Amino acid sequence: MVTPEGIRPGALLVNGEQIEAIVGTEDLPKDAIRQDFGDLALLPGLVDSHVHINEPGRTDWGGFQNVTRAAAAGGYTMLVDMPLNCIPATTNVKGLEAKRQVAQGKCRVDWGAWGGMVRGNENEIEVLADAGVLGFKCFLVHPGIEEFSMVDEQDLRGALPHLVRTGLPLLVHAELPGPIDEATKRLSGQNWRRYETYLQSRPEEAEVGAIQLMLSLCHEFRFRLHIVHLATAAALDMLRAAKAEGLPVTVETCPHYLHLEAETIRDGATPSKCAPPIRRRENRERLWQGLREQIIDMVVTDHSPCPPAMKRIEEGDFQKAWGGIASLSLALPIMWTEAHRRGCSLSDLARWMSGQPARLAGCEAWKGRLAAGYDADFVVFDPESEFTVTATCLHQGQSMSPYLGEKLRGVVNRTFVRGREVFREGEFPENPHGRELRTVPTFAGRARVRSREN
Repeated sequence: MVTPEGIRPGALLVNGEQIEAIVGTEDLPKDAIRQDFGDLALLPGLVDSHVHINEPGRTDWGGFQNVTRAAAAGGYTMLVDMPLNCIPATTNVKGLEAKRQVAQGKCRVDWGAWGGMVRGNENEIEVLADAGVLGFKCFLVHPGIEEFSMVDEQDLRGALPHLVRTGLPLLVHAELPGPIDEATKRLSGQNWRRYETYLQSRPEEAEVGAIQLMLSLCHEFRFRLHIVHLATAAALDMLRAAKAEGLPVTVETCPHYLHLEAETIRDGATPSKCAPPIRRRENRERLWQGLREQIIDMVVTDHSPCPPAMKRIEEGDFQKAWGGIASLSLALPIMWTEAHRRGCSLSDLARWMSGQPARLAGCEAWKGRLAAGYDADFVVFDPESEFTVTATCLHQGQSMSPYLGEKLRGVVNRTFVRGREVFREGEFPENPHGRELRTVPTFAGRARVRSREN
């Protein structure tokens, strides 16, 4: 069992939806119903605070049913949905309620919602917080869809006082448009089937400049800043300094930045396109060092499915293809494959993929740990087995993946959400019973509570 105190043999004593205690197997009550998982590992249910559930409006990209199915297969027990790619976007209460309505009866795991911070919706920030979003997401560059506008420094200055009053985090897609626009102009007429062309079109300067801007605003306004999907190691020194100064900043990266490398992405291989882009091998190793040093706090998927046609696979055009990688069902084996060869432990994975994302989402009192009083969310994981990725491993309704054909280490055997088995060796034995977690206003401020809505 992977517990906050370390890895040890024993048993989870589950009563209803919660963990009652962690005990030695000899200390289980005589009348307890036992499930023996032998030498397999029990990890806390994974929490993914960066997932795109494209419903309502773009359900064919991947809606609640398919995304939470892939999550259960991957050992995830809690997701937090990004506010874009759905129609309407979650930038006001009407959009939030539309999402809640379509989620009814479809979720195999628990979930929550981020609200959107876009140009002109500063007066919606506190209203959305009162309605139960767990925090807010903004883009400093065009997000690729028209329903969700980017913001600039002036927009942020108008919205941040509202955000500060909520006490909730702001998640930032940290790329500035200026360096990207300049690079794209320089590449006019280049071959966009080449991955190198796409890589040059999203320079590291775009990330570094955006993070500098956000750290400056964080210093001025003292809001909870979270940098999403960090792809460049060039920003690690400034992030290290910000944390040493005591700024309330957290950082995530994703499995694809820690596993893939630009040197081996074939020209035309558009399933590997994401933004920011996958950078070079040396950069990947520096990201791993940032993770070990806790400059990077967590690993989340940025799960972003789309219909195959949007990836322009036949053309192989990186400029036209949709950017996004779907990896919920594979993230744990991907991370264990890389972590194991670097001498990291299952405890490290539990911190990066359960505890820290739960803290960001404000549900750390119930999720992200194997401990008494926590939800009985756990994963039965075989860390020794290996498998080759095929389309049947994805469980997401789409057969595209940059990981097809790869051999990975570690197999999710079973997944339990609040004591109920939601995935077992390729099958889904329970009907969907996932719940939304949300914030509610109280006399003492905003506190995280579990919704009663299934």
